[in-house]
Amino acid sequence: MKNYDRAEKLGQIEKVIGQGPYSDSWQSLSAYEVPKWHEKLRFGIFIHYGVFTVPAYDTEWYPRMMYVKGSRAYEHHIKTYGKHTDFGYKDFIPMFKAERFDPDAWADVFRRAGAQYVVPVAEHHDGFQMYESELSSFNAADMGPHKDIIGMLKKSVTDAGMIFGASSHRIEHYFFLGEGRDFESDITGEFKRGDLYWPSVKGPSDFDAIDGQCPPSEEFMQDWLVRTCELVDRYRPRILYFDWWIQRIELRPYLKKFLAYYYNRAAEWGDGVVVNYKHDAIPFGIAVPDVERGQLSSQRSYRWQSDTAMCFNSWCHTTENSYKKAEDILCDLIDIASKNGTMLLNIGPKEDGTFTEEETAILDTIGKWIERCGEAVFDTKPYRIFGEGPTEVAEGGFMDGSVKEFTSSDFRFFAGDGSVYAIALRCAHDGKYRISGFGRKQGLLNADIGKIVCLNDGNEADFEHREDCLMINAGAKTELPVAFRLYL
Repeated sequence: MKNYDRAEKLGQIEKVIGQGPYSDSWQSLSAYEVPKWHEKLRFGIFIHYGVFTVPAYDTEWYPRMMYVKGSRAYEHHIKTYGKHTDFGYKDFIPMFKAERFDPDAWADVFRRAGAQYVVPVAEHHDGFQMYESELSSFNAADMGPHKDIIGMLKKSVTDAGMIFGASSHRIEHYFFLGEGRDFESDITGEFKRGDLYWPSVKGPSDFDAIDGQCPPSEEFMQDWLVRTCELVDRYRPRILYFDWWIQRIELRPYLKKFLAYYYNRAAEWGDGVVVNYKHDAIPFGIAVPDVERGQLSSQRSYRWQSDTAMCFNSWCHTTENSYKKAEDILCDLIDIASKNGTMLLNIGPKEDGTFTEEETAILDTIGKWIERCGEAVFDTKPYRIFGEGPTEVAEGGFMDGSVKEFTSSDFRFFAGDGSVYAIALRCAHDGKYRISGFGRKQGLLNADIGKIVCLNDGNEADFEHREDCLMINAGAKTELPVAFRLYL
């Protein structure tokens, strides 16, 4: 069991904060600006990989739900592995071997898919670190695979020319395994800082509340700060994504300290960094807000992110996963980008470190479309309005449970390289596209159009620029969005 001098670690953090340029106050942190390179981001890869892939059942919340009496995971666990006193979550660790994990192969798949950045989960709610750590023995370098998964992946991702980020879900670990204390299990004992099962307290009834039940202890919050700063120093992620629960009032002093530490480190490195957050945990303007499994309904002047999964039911690999269609994911990516956002799309590798055929096919389809049509989204900026069409996009998180019925009348607009781009989210199988907002007297595009090229097939399209609309005739037949470049 590893242990560390908490006072010494906290003192080192205070030293970095004291050196500036940012102090741990909202006023000081408000001076931080999101770096320019983030404005070019449209598409990233999120990765949920860890011990929870061994049972490959239910969701990535299996570590919690296996201790919740009456749940599917609880019943499955007893039937498959036996009583919790004989086989608890910790006993999955030796089974997590990642024997076919190939970070170069992963990076190649992501690069060919058109991804610009990669954000693996460094520590999920289960408390098992996917990286080498001096703070706890429960990490992938010391146990399970005996590999520094995060370190290896960072090298491959950066070598492939993509931006490397990391995700920390550590704060939720405070209560995540606490249900195991409700009955006789391997979590009924007392544990110390550094143990996988520490502290395993009873969780709140409302996970989204900012106060009330289940206030995190001072020692746990200090450990959270030390762990998160260790992640920053070891791997220098240019993006750090936080899941929910950092909105707790009790954590705010430590959250401010972390932001000051991270931004000061970035100043030392000479490179801008980005923090993603949810639930207004951080005052607006200090970091980049994230919408989980959802989108915004209109264009924003500020940068934002949508994180979503390839599967409807889980973030991690399970044998029950229900996959989305690549064309629907592409529609969401285009919609998000047109509104000044970026999509972080999750992949859930299998325990051995390989991807499913479905995941590979989805990324391959997205990559081939980006190779042909990506200039419309990646080499541009959002247009003066995001688009037009009959299909409304509901605003808010957890809205991706149903497929949006986009039509060939749903367009998204971009501008760049002296051109305007219009993307029909669905193909018109009669080849006719009508863009009402681009009529000569509609106020959105009064310029003369020299020619229009359909990027899907590279062919020049016939068009008529009327007073009330722009009519385009194109021959591309596809299940994917159809992109047009309008040469002015």
